[in-house]
Amino acid sequence: MRTEKEMYHMIMQIAKEDERIRAVYMNGSRTNKNVEKDIFQDYDVVYVVIDTKPFIDEKEWINKFGDIWFMQYPDEHPDYPSDKVNFYGWLMQFKDGNRIDLHVETVKHAKEHIADDKLCKILLDKDNILPDIPESTDEGYYVRKPTREQFLCTCTEFWWCLNNVAKGLWREEILYVQDMINFCVRKQLEKVLSWKVGIKTNFSVSVGKSAKYMYKWLQQEEYDEYLSTYATGNTQDCWRAVFKMTSLFSAIAKNVAEELGYVYNSEEEKACIDFLNIVCELPKDAEEVV
Repeated sequence: MRTEKEMYHMIMQIAKEDERIRAVYMNGSRTNKNVEKDIFQDYDVVYVVIDTKPFIDEKEWINKFGDIWFMQYPDEHPDYPSDKVNFYGWLMQFKDGNRIDLHVETVKHAKEHIADDKLCKILLDKDNILPDIPESTDEGYYVRKPTREQFLCTCTEFWWCLNNVAKGLWREEILYVQDMINFCVRKQLEKVLSWKVGIKTNFSVSVGKSAKYMYKWLQQEEYDEYLSTYATGNTQDCWRAVFKMTSLFSAIAKNVAEELGYVYNSEEEKACIDFLNIVCELPKDAEEVV
């Protein structure tokens, strides 16, 4: 596996030798001083170029970066918007274990958008075309203190979406249930857990994508309880996970409300729990919900 030093040397050498490339900058985890380095960190690199089209048309030029194992062209997917004229990427996994997420970007686009991501570091600027940017920081990803309205709406979203989970479980529509749990309900639980972390750290840290660093600040029993909210593919275990989620959400949300001086809607919680208990025990031949 090529070392970090070798990878940086290669990335910079290619840029220096190609007159079409006028600047280089990097973002992502390698510019974040708060992320521990490991062997799976990507190299998120942007080449600022005069014109993106020659790089897109010249299919073989990316082979300069090494022996590619497999690759994705995100801007070629027909179901997602792209702006190939200004920004185009190649996500490359190499056979030596390294990965580069490489993009080419026009000078105009870079000038307008380089400051959008605070986790950004300029590595090369041949013509001094890029604006001055502050030192790379993950401050833009810190947990934010919720307003009263944000807190209450998150709680309502959590309890309301469990209505859909319950009817899905009664119908034994496990795929629908898994989607509702993990893409709707869980996201609200993540929020309140993240707010607890924010309160504990004076809202000065990031919990990372998908709250992957949350374990650093939660108590071990809280984190273990959160892990127990993941369900397998059968109805009984999904019900178990649902009630684990409600118990954890209730405890954390009440704590967050107390710390922030907000009022938690206990009536909303009780109504939802009552509904869940009814549906959980509802016979399959039932002709009425209640």
